[in-house]
Amino acid sequence: MTIDDKTRTELEAAVFRRLVAHLQERTDVQNIDLMNLAGFCRNCLSNWMKDAADAKGVAMSKDDSREAVYGMPYETWKAKYQGTASPEQLAAMAKNSTGH
Repeated sequence: MTIDDKTRTELEAAVFRRLVAHLQERTDVQNIDLMNLAGFCRNCLSNWMKDAADAKGVAMSKDDSREAVYGMPYETWKAKYQGTASPEQLAAMAKNSTGH
């Protein structure tokens, strides 16, 4: 399959928006579980968004990028949905940490 760059970018943007919407709906999925299973979490996505904004010279704060990914202020999401990590989850995260 061959597609032009503009269409590829549009498709990739649509996929990203769908992933973010899915994660906003799945508040039962904890970030630590995402990290342990997939090596990234909502915070990673928001950091990557901020990195992309910085690379393009677009003003975006860490709070702005987190709100774009979480669908609400990060502290609000944490208070409403973030559970306490179990010792097993923390051990798995320490073992699997990639440092990004």
